[in-house]
Amino acid sequence: MTTRLIIINGGSSAGKSGIVRCLQSVLPDPWLAFGVDSFVDALPARMQSADSGIVFDADGGVSVGADFRALEAAWAGGLAAMARAGARIIVDDVFLGGAASQQRWREALGDLPVLWVGVHCETTVAAGRELARGDRTVGMAAQQALMVHAGVEYDVEVDTTHAESLECARAIAARLG
Repeated sequence: MTTRLIIINGGSSAGKSGIVRCLQSVLPDPWLAFGVDSFVDALPARMQSADSGIVFDADGGVSVGADFRALEAAWAGGLAAMARAGARIIVDDVFLGGAASQQRWREALGDLPVLWVGVHCETTVAAGRELARGDRTVGMAAQQALMVHAGVEYDVEVDTTHAESLECARAIAARLG
């Protein structure tokens, strides 16, 4: 079966979104992009500050509750169904639980072939990007830089500390070949 899912994991401000846009440009077939940020934005406002939803702490920490996990599982299952129906999908995610987050994806995807991609970036560089963006809680990039990769198994890993998004996208695309 042909790979129809690319799941990209990395901390906040690591450069995942830029890589996704470049991948959509360099891959010969059309690929749909879905990001965890869009999923979070789709949640009702009350879940973006509730214990059962998602909470962004002042120091950059993020915690999620049972209602969030239930909707996240439904979202992943929906993306899996789209891939089974023939869509090519790139997921931009942040594995807050490291290996446990990857396992949740594996359960949702079943036997679908996936290209697992790790996006790394030196903490100081990601923190600088975070400040420049102005739309993230300061400290999030530093907190997530290493924890999102803990115990996660990848097919390909890229580092955006010194590499441009296009270069990283081409390295990822070559692994689909």
